[in-house]
Amino acid sequence: HGGISPPPTRAAMLSEPGNALLASWVTGWFNLLGQVAVTTGISFGCANFLSTLCTFNTSFTLTSKTTMGVYAAILVSQGLINTFGVHLLKYLNNISVWWHAAGTTSLVIAILARAPSHQSTDFMFRTFIDNTGISGSEGWGARASHAYVCVIGILMVQYTLTGFNASAHMTEETHNAAMAGSIGIVMAIGVSAVLGWFLILGLLFSIQNLDTTIASPMGQPVAQIFLDTVGNRGAIVLMVIVIGAMYFCGTFLITSNSRMMFAFARDRGIPGHSFFRKVDLKRGTPVRTVWLACTLSFILGLPTIPIALRVFYRKHFVRGPFYLGAFSIPIAVAAVTWIAFISIVFLLPQVNPVDSQTLNYAPVAVGIVIVYSIGFWILSARKWFIGPVRQISMSSPLSYCLLDRTAKGERIS
Repeated sequence: HGGISPPPTRAAMLSEPGNALLASWVTGWFNLLGQVAVTTGISFGCANFLSTLCTFNTSFTLTSKTTMGVYAAILVSQGLINTFGVHLLKYLNNISVWWHAAGTTSLVIAILARAPSHQSTDFMFRTFIDNTGISGSEGWGARASHAYVCVIGILMVQYTLTGFNASAHMTEETHNAAMAGSIGIVMAIGVSAVLGWFLILGLLFSIQNLDTTIASPMGQPVAQIFLDTVGNRGAIVLMVIVIGAMYFCGTFLITSNSRMMFAFARDRGIPGHSFFRKVDLKRGTPVRTVWLACTLSFILGLPTIPIALRVFYRKHFVRGPFYLGAFSIPIAVAAVTWIAFISIVFLLPQVNPVDSQTLNYAPVAVGIVIVYSIGFWILSARKWFIGPVRQISMSSPLSYCLLDRTAKGERIS
């Protein structure tokens, strides 16, 4: 196939030979953390919305235990699809594209058309609301600055844009991947930006009472907006659209996550690599890493390095068919600067006061990855980690697979 390779491979290819193995190792571990975290966020959000929907016109009581049960069921179903329904993924992907596009458009039109009243443009674009203070405490706007509140408000937007990474992880299974993967990345960001902006404007314009929406007894302000605008039955339909979109995203994130873990196991980068590097003979897919992805996402309840290496070692950069020309370096520098900035923001506290329940535990997770990846590299991995395993046929420098797949009787898909 040839094309965009997994992040550890990209880091190794873009680095100087003397630093390639370390760059590949660290990138792989940070990417693994990011993949698991994103999958957890999407699927747990799906569980939250589905649990909320179950309270509509029923006596169902929403608790943390029931939500975790729904979350586990969602992950299991997504794992089953990625295990037994791999041949259906391309059809599900097509359905997902139309579901997101048509569903988002229909949802926004419905709430705008049925809303008894609409917020003013002054409320939309000139009103500043700081809800970072909880339990009667002042928000970060008063304690620090309004700029700080704006910065941490960017996180949800940044979070959704990370979905472009799935295009890169799936290129090893894509025809004409060098172009298709690159176009997929650009399209993913572009479509997310347009549809996301369209959706958030529709929701904000349709808020009937801000205080009631924020303090919704269901714990879901979006669901409250649906109820206030289209009524109970209409809200059920709109919730199904949102839940379906989340479920599709979670399913394909499991697909992407499992491929990244498989590639890293193939490179001997994770514990138990000899077990997780196996491809299922019947289905031609890495079934074991599918369930590893589901398990880690349940337990858990940063693509900067390759771009930086592209800037630092640009003299060694090998151009592909998709090339940005004179804009390549400026865009890469802007990307590294932005990711460095937003990565720091991700580690900052988001609500006040900060205690064991409100603490942002991202620094803990990142710290564990840094200590483990660097520490284990110094103690052991540098002695045996050989980096990305190249394909036997070197017709494309960007194609990678297991060197010993045929020797182990594994089918090349």
